[in-house]
Amino acid sequence: MEIGIDSFAAAHFSGSASDPNKNMQAMADLLERVQRADQVGLDIFGIGEHHRKEFLDSAPITILSAAAAMTQRIRLTSAVTVLSAADPVRVFQNFASLDIISKGRAEIVAGRGSFIEAYPLFGFSLQDYDALFAEKLNLLLHIRDNEVVSWKGKFRPALEEAEIYPRPVQPKLPIWLGVGGTPQSFIRAGTLGLPLMVAIIGGETRRFRPLVDLYRQAGAAAGFKPEDLKVGLHSLGYVGETSKEARDEFFPGYAEVFTRIGKERGWPPVTRPQFEVQTGHHGALLVGSPEEVAEKILRHSEALGGVSRLTFQMDNAALPQSKLLRSIELIGEKVASIVKKG
Repeated sequence: MEIGIDSFAAAHFSGSASDPNKNMQAMADLLERVQRADQVGLDIFGIGEHHRKEFLDSAPITILSAAAAMTQRIRLTSAVTVLSAADPVRVFQNFASLDIISKGRAEIVAGRGSFIEAYPLFGFSLQDYDALFAEKLNLLLHIRDNEVVSWKGKFRPALEEAEIYPRPVQPKLPIWLGVGGTPQSFIRAGTLGLPLMVAIIGGETRRFRPLVDLYRQAGAAAGFKPEDLKVGLHSLGYVGETSKEARDEFFPGYAEVFTRIGKERGWPPVTRPQFEVQTGHHGALLVGSPEEVAEKILRHSEALGGVSRLTFQMDNAALPQSKLLRSIELIGEKVASIVKKG
C-alpha cells in the first residue's frame, strides 16, 4: 500500500487571508512539509483545489511545480482537480508540464470538488453539475491517449485535429477519479477502468464497502482486470507519539473547522464525544499513535476489500508546523513500515 499526505494549503485560521506575510509563511511551511514527506520515504503528496479564503490552493499546479523542484522521489498529485470548472486541455498541459519538471512523478485526481464556489466563479451552472464533469472527463482521457484530438461536446468549443502538447514523461499519465458517496461516481470509475480515490471524512469507513463493490463490479463488467481497479482512501488523520497526545492536539482545530463548515451545511457543532467515536475502532478518523493508526489502516483496507493507497489530510486542524512535521515523520518512519509489512 502507498502512504502519503494530502494538503489543502490551509492558511492560518485567524482571518489572515489578506495578510501576505502570513500567507507567505503558510506556503513556505507547506513546501517544507512536502520536502519532509519526501525525505522520510512517503509515496505521494497531493494538493487540493479550493477557491475560499481559508485555503491557499486555488492554483495547485503552481504549488506542485514548486514542490517538484524541491523533492527527489515522491509522487505529486492533485487532491482533487475540480475538472468540472476547468478546461481539460489546460489541465492536461499543466500536468504534462509538471510531469516533465518532476521527471515523471505527476498524477491527477479528477473530481467535482467538495465545495461549489468554483462553478459560479468560472461561469458554470450547478444545474450542469454531473454533465459538465462527465463531458470534461471524457475529453481529458481522450487527450491523454491521443496527441492529435478531434472532439465535440456541449460545454466547450469543438477540437478538430488539434495537436496538444507538451506530452508527459510517463507513457500514460495516471488519472484517478476522486469520489464522495454517490453510487454513480463509483460506477463511472469502474466502467472507465480508472483508479478510485474515495474521500471519507466521517462516519464508518466500512460502510463504503457496497460502493466499492459497485466500482469493482462495473470494472469487471467493462472488461478490466482486478489489478487495474485500484482503490485509494483519503482520510482525515494525525499521528502523535501517543494516542492521547494525538487526539488532544488534533481536536481543537478539527472542531473549529468542521463546526464552521457545518454552519454552511446544516450540521450540528462538533463535540468531543463525537470526535472520540470517529477516532474509535470503526470511525473514519486516523488519529492516534503510530501503532494504533497503522492497525486501523489495515482494518479499513480489509473492510473495503483491499486499499492500494492511503493519504492523510491533517493541515486543517491548525496545528503548529513543528507538530505537523513530526506527524509526517511518524507516518513515514513507523506507520508506513507497519502497514507495508502487514
